[in-house]
Amino acid sequence: MSAAVELRGVSKVYGSGPTEVHALREVDLTVRTGELVAVMGPSGSGKSTLLTIAGTLEEPTAGDVVIAGQEVARRSRNDRARLRRQTIGYVFQNYNLLAGLTAVENVALPLELDGVRVKAARAAAMDVLDRLGLAERATRYPDELSGGESQRVAIARAVVGDRQVLLADEPTGALDSLSGEAVMRMLRQAGHDGVATVMVTHDAQMASWADRVVFLRDGRAVDQTAPGPGPESLLTPGANA
Repeated sequence: MSAAVELRGVSKVYGSGPTEVHALREVDLTVRTGELVAVMGPSGSGKSTLLTIAGTLEEPTAGDVVIAGQEVARRSRNDRARLRRQTIGYVFQNYNLLAGLTAVENVALPLELDGVRVKAARAAAMDVLDRLGLAERATRYPDELSGGESQRVAIARAVVGDRQVLLADEPTGALDSLSGEAVMRMLRQAGHDGVATVMVTHDAQMASWADRVVFLRDGRAVDQTAPGPGPESLLTPGANA
């Protein structure tokens, strides 16, 4: 399998002098096509910073980031934005849904920005929302959705279309166990479809769905391990998420 995400010696420093904070320290991470990697660690260990840098939303202080074979540092700002929009699906902790759009419109928006006709984009969005149990909420606006529903809409927006990389920051944090399982099945299905996924989580049960778990502490990757057989075995290749 080819590498979809590569962080090579990535460091990130905020501030300077007495206020200097080392969020990441020479982190190496490779995520291959179809692989689901969970990132765990205590608060302040650098997990969210790792995601924002892998998602090209921030630049590292040092090191290289390669997404789908493209070195991010060599791309212009516009090229990075295009790479991010066309290649990366991102699930933010605060959802980042557009208040003036319905759930289905929020999910369809990335496809429409890429030139997909509105009817086709909405159909694809409805399919993903249905798989997450949100078909009946598709015409609701974000302020009419619960926190868990908003989180699932954000996940649907991230996975719709032909993304090569999915980055998820606590994607099941606001969900009950059944909704969380539905999300993890979708992430596993994305892997079967060739999507590389990096998921930050505090939940060991959710991490057990991953192919590999990376542990961060004080900005360093201190350990990597395979979680062993977990709930992901319930999802057979080709099964519906």
